[in-house]
Amino acid sequence: MEKFSSIHLACHASQDATNPLESRFLFHNGSLDLFTILQRNLKDADLAFLSACQTGTGSETLPDEAVHLAAGMLAAGYRRVVATMWAIRDQHAPAVATDFYQYLLDHRDPADGNGFDGTHSARALHHATQRLRTWLGNDSDESLLAWIPYVHFGF
Repeated sequence: MEKFSSIHLACHASQDATNPLESRFLFHNGSLDLFTILQRNLKDADLAFLSACQTGTGSETLPDEAVHLAAGMLAAGYRRVVATMWAIRDQHAPAVATDFYQYLLDHRDPADGNGFDGTHSARALHHATQRLRTWLGNDSDESLLAWIPYVHFGF
């Protein structure tokens, strides 16, 4: 994480409302907790795309507090975080990510050369969710639950 300005975590996640620093990302061969992330020197952190269920959901017992993995990533130093409010479907997540990153690549600043940054990440997420909404083609409950959970934190 220290070597790259952007990360994409496509995995499962677990929120711990009692001890938020124990909230974690779950991988095939282990996990990464928020406490460990916060200890890293992420001086170049720009964009974190958390393609995991409920990474932007707080606790029902603390409705006025932003205690979730997305907020933790902001605290760790990431300027922009894409997260989800509830479960996302495996069949839609890759399309959202592809459209999101394609938008960022298409709208990067030519002065930066081939550089990649998340400056337009909020617009990119809007673009990607609108493409999914158009592809689904209706406003059924299933369609709404597919594109609405994606949220953007930061600037």
